[in-house]
Amino acid sequence: MAAYSQNDLYFSLKNVNIRKGSEREQAVFDFFEISLPTIFIEEEKPSVSQKEGQYSLFLHQRSASRKVNDLLKSNTKRVVLHMPTGSGKTRTAMSIIADHLRKTEPTLVIWLAHSEELCEQAASEFEKAWSCLGNRSVGIFRYWGDRSLNLNDVKDGILIGGLSKVYSTTKNSLNFIITLSSRTSLVVIDEAHSAIAETYKLVLDALVIMRHPNPALLGLTATPGRTWADIHVDEQLSNFFSKQKVTLKIEGYINPVDYLVEEKYLAKAVYKPLFYESGTNFNDSDLRKIQENFDVPDNILDRLAEDEKRNLAIVSSIENLVKSHQRIIVFSTTVKHSDLLAAILQLRGHRAYSITGKTDANLRKNIINKFKEKNDDTQIICNFGVLTTGFDVPKISAALIARPTKSLVLYSQMVGRAIRGEKAGGNEMAEIITVIDHSLPGFGSVAEAFNNWEDIWA
Repeated sequence: MAAYSQNDLYFSLKNVNIRKGSEREQAVFDFFEISLPTIFIEEEKPSVSQKEGQYSLFLHQRSASRKVNDLLKSNTKRVVLHMPTGSGKTRTAMSIIADHLRKTEPTLVIWLAHSEELCEQAASEFEKAWSCLGNRSVGIFRYWGDRSLNLNDVKDGILIGGLSKVYSTTKNSLNFIITLSSRTSLVVIDEAHSAIAETYKLVLDALVIMRHPNPALLGLTATPGRTWADIHVDEQLSNFFSKQKVTLKIEGYINPVDYLVEEKYLAKAVYKPLFYESGTNFNDSDLRKIQENFDVPDNILDRLAEDEKRNLAIVSSIENLVKSHQRIIVFSTTVKHSDLLAAILQLRGHRAYSITGKTDANLRKNIINKFKEKNDDTQIICNFGVLTTGFDVPKISAALIARPTKSLVLYSQMVGRAIRGEKAGGNEMAEIITVIDHSLPGFGSVAEAFNNWEDIWA
């Protein structure tokens, strides 16, 4: 065998053609006991791709927000956003607010709500919205319950105020509301059907009417009326907002509620009446009081709450719901009635709680947190007067309404606690049981309620 010089060997190896991935390449690496390097080939990125926004709106929400923004710039600068429960009303409103804050700097937006739950819900939602849509650092000023406020700090951002807190402070110091008004360019009223109530009106007059130029005014509601039968009161509300209302519209649907159910944003609600043989009889005087009053008088409610036959029927119905539902809400007739039903259910082995306006704040918070826990236990909350709004537990799939009312608004709010759909973290189906009290008014579905007040806004 001929001997090769080192130079010959070098040039021979240099001139060898070794293709990547070939057997010859593998043989060389095996000889030197070296592993073949792994080659990562980057995939070519497509020329077109889709990217979801972090706080995006659906088409129908975007359409509604555009119309609202246009009307907020009109001469009257007032509008009601009318969207059904579960359709993303708060999210749409926060997108409108974020847009307003980005375009105006510095400025203050005031959000008014009548319950602590609604206030907390609004603050949480704004934090989420602004973290995605904001263009600067702004203040989130919480003013409800026992929280205090330093007006010197309130200059740029959003102030979320409990109505009773703002009302009482305004009564004690008109300078408080005048100072806020001087820095405010947009006022938002949650549950706008309450805008003409005495407490709202004092605050709104001071915020919106007494200042020039007037701040814009946006109302939010699923039920753009205050009553079921008094058209004059409802017309007052319509006139207060200059008859300007943006209603959620879905192409191909007469009523947006039907679309929201079909697309699983709302659960399909099954409405069932609960009849019972009453042990309570109403005379002509009682019936006249029911007819003449804005809602069912307290003394009538007290008598219904003490009706043993009625209570037996209610407890029996709740126990039937327990067989197929994990989160159940009961709207009781009175405060005592709520406590009574919860106590009876507890004695019968159920995890049941009572929440009323008299419940200690910390206890109330603990009960609600337990109720929101993600577990398979069946839990029941009985309540009176506090959980009709701002109480968002998507897993509630059943409601028993034992509170008779002449208010279509209140009835719709009670039903709304149980009809979150699967796309909103809720359920496919919901069961709504309404106690039918002889001689007292009753209502139908949320879809019917949605269009109830259209004539007064025309």
